Amino acid sequence: MHAYERGRIFRLTLLNAGLAVALGTASLATAQPGHNLTIVASRVLKFSGGDVQVDFAAGPLDLSQDAVMAHVQAAASAIVAYYGRLPVARARVLIVPVPDQTGIVQGTTWGDMAGYPGMSRFRLGQHATQDDLNDDWMMTHELDHMAFPSLPDDQHWMEEGLATYVEPIARVESGELKPGQIWHDMVRDMHKGEPAEGDQGLDHTHSWGRTYWGGAMFCLVADVEIRRQTGNKKGLQDALRAIVAAGGTIDHEWPLDQALAIGDKATGTHVLTDQYAKWKDAPVTVDLEKLWVDLGIRWNGGAVEFVDDAPLAKVRVAIARQAR
Repeated sequence: MHAYERGRIFRLTLLNAGLAVALGTASLATAQPGHNLTIVASRVLKFSGGDVQVDFAAGPLDLSQDAVMAHVQAAASAIVAYYGRLPVARARVLIVPVPDQTGIVQGTTWGDMAGYPGMSRFRLGQHATQDDLNDDWMMTHELDHMAFPSLPDDQHWMEEGLATYVEPIARVESGELKPGQIWHDMVRDMHKGEPAEGDQGLDHTHSWGRTYWGGAMFCLVADVEIRRQTGNKKGLQDALRAIVAAGGTIDHEWPLDQALAIGDKATGTHVLTDQYAKWKDAPVTVDLEKLWVDLGIRWNGGAVEFVDDAPLAKVRVAIARQAR
């Protein structure tokens, strides 16, 4: 996993001769990511809810622009499948070639950038291959950041955890991944989000594991509980769609409580608000082994098997299913 910088550019500070100088809106032209790059091609993808402009900066790439565009199309299609629409009306994806590198080197997403509610920059290795794109999760992860409001630093875990959780599920909904693959990865990795000794709750423990997988675990537990309380008629997806519909996207700064309250109203529960109250200031350990059993997920020699008569098997199916 990579570290992701987020935020609105005009609120950044620069250290100049020991002084912090705030960047005003008049300085945006020189502060924008990629402002000093030569754009050699621009293409637009249209989706329900908005457009994605894909800009290619100058630099050598072994991959064709068509191959990269297909990858952006797949990632954005997964987001549209999960949220029912592109979260923002105008999104920009900036592709920056990195000489002598392979794979997608880094992804970063910002809100409210030069007329675009959402902007993602991807540093793509010169020698990246189609296999690299096929194995990539970062593109979808970054685009998912556009579907939640910008939060204070203490709640960065929610931004990253949500993208970590939604990314593979969205790719199942769009038909890119199979459910067995993502449940395998969750069983393998979710324990990384458990609190370690000295943990003080999600709002106060900003380690890599707690930020990404602790946030993802919060989302998984909430998703299961919402479905349990609503007889599997509602889930976290319904809450997140309602937040986007209310304007809770990356170009707006909200307190987390505001977003969670909107999500709870959409599901007719208090799951998100109550769970956040319990998890934010105290270490909460989840019995993941029991959760996997209840969901009907059995680990067998590095592979997962599904148990369809498990108590929450239908919840598991509802969380990650092919496009409806």
